[in-house]
Amino acid sequence: MAKTAKTQAPAKGKSTPTRKARQVPRSFEFHWGRGEIVEEAAYTGNYTEPAIQLLEYEGGHNSYGIRFCYYSLDGRFQRSPMMIDSEDSLEGLRAALKRTPKLRGLLKKLVT
Repeated sequence: MAKTAKTQAPAKGKSTPTRKARQVPRSFEFHWGRGEIVEEAAYTGNYTEPAIQLLEYEGGHNSYGIRFCYYSLDGRFQRSPMMIDSEDSLEGLRAALKRTPKLRGLLKKLVT
């Protein structure tokens, strides 16, 4: 697992609450595998904090996942789908992705 990633600070929207940045890398575990979140682009909006995460699974080269998720403003992971609901959210996530080179590169492959 890559250990060089640093905590990703969120891009801030207009008059939105601030949050304590989550540490990156950090571990995750699903019933089909575990690994580390090695990059995270997040934006603190008015009601939620959407995030895009690069997950690297243990034990495999190029074994990764991209998770689109969101957190409540008090930092709790939410199990519903992420929704981007404003230009502020789009711009905030776009700015946050500038600090996540691997994740940004994978998303570019998706849209080009």
